[in-house]
Amino acid sequence: MLLRMSTLFLRTLREDPADAEVPSHKLLARGGYVRRTAPGVYSWLPLGKLVLENVTSVVREEMNRIGGQELLLPALLPREYFETTGRWTEYGDSVFRVVDRKGADYLLGPTHEELFTHLVKGEFSSYKDFPVVLYQIQEKFRDEARPRAGILRGREFHMKDSYSFDLDDEGLQHSYDLHRDAYVRIFDRLGLRYVIVSAMSGAMGGSASEEFLAETSTGEDTFVRSTGSGYAANVEAVRVPVPPALPTEGAPEARVHHTPDTPTIETLVDFFNGAGIGRTVTAADTLKNVLVKIRQPGDSEWEILGIGVPGDRDVDMKRLEAALEPAEVAMLEEADFEANPFLVKGYVGPNALIHNKLRYLADPRVVEGTRWITGADQADHHVVDLVCGRDFAPDGVIDVAEVRDGDPSPDGQGTLYTARGIEIGHVFQLGRKYADAYELDALGPDGKPKRITMGSYGIGVSRVVAAIVEQSHDDKGIVWPREVAPADVHVVGTGKGEQIEVAVRIAEELTARGVRVLVDDRKGVSPGVKFTDAELLGIPTSLIVGKGLDQGVLELRDRASGEREEIALDTAVEKVAGVVAGE
Repeated sequence: MLLRMSTLFLRTLREDPADAEVPSHKLLARGGYVRRTAPGVYSWLPLGKLVLENVTSVVREEMNRIGGQELLLPALLPREYFETTGRWTEYGDSVFRVVDRKGADYLLGPTHEELFTHLVKGEFSSYKDFPVVLYQIQEKFRDEARPRAGILRGREFHMKDSYSFDLDDEGLQHSYDLHRDAYVRIFDRLGLRYVIVSAMSGAMGGSASEEFLAETSTGEDTFVRSTGSGYAANVEAVRVPVPPALPTEGAPEARVHHTPDTPTIETLVDFFNGAGIGRTVTAADTLKNVLVKIRQPGDSEWEILGIGVPGDRDVDMKRLEAALEPAEVAMLEEADFEANPFLVKGYVGPNALIHNKLRYLADPRVVEGTRWITGADQADHHVVDLVCGRDFAPDGVIDVAEVRDGDPSPDGQGTLYTARGIEIGHVFQLGRKYADAYELDALGPDGKPKRITMGSYGIGVSRVVAAIVEQSHDDKGIVWPREVAPADVHVVGTGKGEQIEVAVRIAEELTARGVRVLVDDRKGVSPGVKFTDAELLGIPTSLIVGKGLDQGVLELRDRASGEREEIALDTAVEKVAGVVAGE
């Protein structure tokens, strides 16, 4: 492959796009790899398309290696497939919905569990047909409320999704392990630094779920690791260790105190530490009651929900939304308080909620026998020593408080520390959720129907491109790993006439040897601009045909290390081909 910059559909930019926030967005746009078409929608230009195809090739090779069979399903999906599983309603506003001229409902596919299940049901019916792994690589669509960060969080994206179909749980585990190992090989080949973490299944359903996160400070996902073990989890999947229950006998009686001018937890703690209640109070001794309202997909009515967490913690909205998915979550507004006068803003306790038949869920640390300082359900008043299990009883447990550095690890080994990453892959053991919905059975050897069990496995191919740039760049531009770079070598003819002619000749000879080459054969462009473009574009190896040509010398540059080496013109093709081959 030989690309000539004199004719290539490419314009590099000297300034970052005005809306660019993260390095991948800035550099992919400046390098002419992508161009913004609309919020969250990008066009892939020739160099970007090559990178995307190179990542796709690695994914395809490893999927084929585990016996996956590639097909291509439509992106325009009829409503009835999602009605069968209830996800037409569950998706809410997060998908693009389309109505055809006859009034039939469709959506642009965000994922394809339903269609794959329906397809297998129509084709396979015997135990002899299973197991099977099917996959596709295609565009997906999600109506992101806040598309940002370029191709990291878009409304249209390139994705590999695969699905395993097995006769039993043992077979599902085998298919899951095959995919997990394949993902390890894929991301290793792509040169990514990543971590595998426990995750929530969310709207996908199913049981076991793990995410592959590319480690970077610009990532939108927060995850935790343990200082004492290999435990790692997406913050939404962290489960707080539950302390043992305490006896309620002998605990002081609950007492209501007049607490003026205590609008915050800090002022409340200060008040009681000066009130002489016989003990020192910390924020962790207070019970903060957070009020939200939730609405299930398809419902018009909101439900008010109270959530109790220790006062030294805030509710993590991402953890809350994940715990309540697929329900829509919103904070209460003034109109909600006016409609429910028993909710005294700033002084809400658990009993006003419970007595008025509103659901009240509490943090796992709010166990029987624990005593709290919390709202007394009247203005400027709090109650001291409200004992869980004696004075109030939550309707259930919800684990949505923020997770902090230094928290005990759920596995009992060490403490947690947080980091950030970009989700690049996700593997699910779906089980029989979709097989049950579609009654996907295989006739067993005993002549009886056997319900199939499924797995679902995704890789964000376009997101992987951005993740690579997030991890592999410097202040001059992108630093592509060779496996995904749009070319192996960037041959730069820096001057006029002979230098450009020699650069083109070398590029043609390298191409004849199977090396992928980008040659800068532009005339009338200064050497400084060409060098700047070469660093921005990030091809792994550059060969500079410049002033040294008169002495029969060229310069070989390594983009990653910055090392430079003078080589003889006569041996240049052989030398460069060897570098590309790893010799």
